[in-house]
Amino acid sequence: MHFLRGICGSNEGQKWRMEAQSLIDAEAPGGERHEQMIASFNRGYRAFEQSYRTCTPAADFAIRRYLEEGAKIAREITARYAN
Repeated sequence: MHFLRGICGSNEGQKWRMEAQSLIDAEAPGGERHEQMIASFNRGYRAFEQSYRTCTPAADFAIRRYLEEGAKIAREITARYAN
């Protein structure tokens, strides 16, 4: 999301990097797990950076899919653990 939203003109700055950092902070992983989470974020960023140079319909579609999937996961987590 961080890379794709940037090339598609969302003007969100570091929002998605900060969201990822918030998730890492909430889990508070130590050592290797912490490094794995950061490496995963960076791998995703680089993969999209290599695939997209400009905002294309495919990039826009990927953004929508990630937003929809994230919202679904958040709803499911809330429904399951909110009690």
